[in-house]
Amino acid sequence: MEISWLGHSCFQLRGKQVTLITDPFAPQTEVAPQQKEPLRLGKVSASIVTISHEHPNHNYVRAVQGNPRIVRGPGEYEISDVLITGVASYHDNQRGRERGRNTIYVIHIDGIVVCHLGDLGHTLQEEQLEEVADADILLVPIGGEHTLNASQAAEVISQVVPRIVIPMHYYPLAADGSQSLPDALVTFCREMGVEAINPQPRLVISQSNLPTETQVVILSCRSLS
Repeated sequence: MEISWLGHSCFQLRGKQVTLITDPFAPQTEVAPQQKEPLRLGKVSASIVTISHEHPNHNYVRAVQGNPRIVRGPGEYEISDVLITGVASYHDNQRGRERGRNTIYVIHIDGIVVCHLGDLGHTLQEEQLEEVADADILLVPIGGEHTLNASQAAEVISQVVPRIVIPMHYYPLAADGSQSLPDALVTFCREMGVEAINPQPRLVISQSNLPTETQVVILSCRSLS
């Protein structure tokens, strides 16, 4: 399976038979107040699209070609041999009173379990943790803008203990427009004990090459390339 980060909370999971897109975002999407350049998803194609919550930065299905099946909300779904479980959660730590609900997705594809946390705003409760405990790959927000910040993300990672962690929901450029790394990413890597930050264009992974201990993988943002 191949995983690419398209920006914000949007990933492309390309399996042997199926391509899945998470949280497609609208044109001119802003991720952080200080960002200098909007993200542009462009046109992508997929068989399946998952939507964590109803916001233009997460539900812009018009950007996805291929007449995909749209998965919205908690429940169990089986589409083209891909098993998906939507897990109810919240966009804040006030049980949704501030920002509403969020859906976590546990995606079984090509023998690998990928968990997309969406715009999760709290650490996992026991019933949620039971649903995501088998995740091999965890896609976790770190930006702290209406979602988990770096330290909270590290706490959720310690709850799940996945094989691979990929951060998301942060603006991929430095606030001053320089070539330095964005503050949210630097802070997250410090929390996780990552010393060398080397973004890669994509992750190609199979059951046979999953690491035995948790590894942080930084993906470059395709929407800025």
